[in-house]
Amino acid sequence: MNILRWLLSTQLKPSHKQNKNSGFTLIELLVAMLIAFLVITPLLSFMISILNTDGQEQAKATSEQEIKAALDYITRDLQQAIYIYNATGIACLSGTVDTSTANTCPNASTTGNQLPTTTDRVPVLVFWKRELVNQAITIPSVAEKDDTFVYSLVAYYLIKDTSTTWSNAARIARWEIKDGVPNSAATLGACDGFTTEKYLPCPDKGFKPFDLSQKGITLQAKMNSWAGGGTYNQVPVVLVDFIDQTTIAQGAPAVTCSTGFNQVPLAATIVRTGFYACINSVGTDNRSTAEVYLRGNAQARLIQNDETKVRYAQSKSSYFPSGNIKVQGSSFIFTK
Repeated sequence: MNILRWLLSTQLKPSHKQNKNSGFTLIELLVAMLIAFLVITPLLSFMISILNTDGQEQAKATSEQEIKAALDYITRDLQQAIYIYNATGIACLSGTVDTSTANTCPNASTTGNQLPTTTDRVPVLVFWKRELVNQAITIPSVAEKDDTFVYSLVAYYLIKDTSTTWSNAARIARWEIKDGVPNSAATLGACDGFTTEKYLPCPDKGFKPFDLSQKGITLQAKMNSWAGGGTYNQVPVVLVDFIDQTTIAQGAPAVTCSTGFNQVPLAATIVRTGFYACINSVGTDNRSTAEVYLRGNAQARLIQNDETKVRYAQSKSSYFPSGNIKVQGSSFIFTK
């Protein structure tokens, strides 16, 4: 009996001790949860802050890269320019200048715009260029083809509208119409608007060459008198989005142009300075020169539902990366 009692006592003691330490009390759980809360909450706040900062820096970096890429593209385009229109020239092409004033726009049409414009679309850069057309001319003697050049009219617009496809900032779009290549082997009258000429490829619809034959007026007046041949079917193609849409009246930096350069668009409180140019249409060497200024809007990448919250402010200037270029056209035109 004593042996049985001893065996039971030795077996029950460890079991009793194990049951006593097998769990936590409610107070212990509450204390552990409080400690975890005090430790994890600051860590979560720190991580959220890091993620927000990373998102902001990524938005700034992306805007900076896009501004640089857009300026590089515009630079290559302008290097082929033979004539760049200043503000008066653009107004002539848009039908907004009185043609009877100081012979500014001789023979230019005032019945309709020569450029596709709307209230939401402002032309900033408009110029003629020589554009390469690969393998366009047939050489009969060797049955091969050669490259050639054609003239084209290019316009860059600053667009600010309510389209949900694009950001609530502004964007830049490029529009172009170009001439065709004369080809005696082509079908007569096959090109729209050209019934007595043979072209292959055809000129773009509405294209009309500029005319330098007018006498007694300046080169600028001759170029300002250009009038398109009709309606166009080319549409502007967006080059870059997230351009600062802030007007001067809303706090945007003012326009600054070098001496001898003409501001486009003309100075006004409603002008958006996220994209503007300063133009010298005819320099001392008969070449055109343009200064182009761009300013991005990284805030619009972070706040996409309220345009008023993503306007330029000096205190947030780091969200508005900017850049500028100065380009002289590589070609020129001369006329008496």
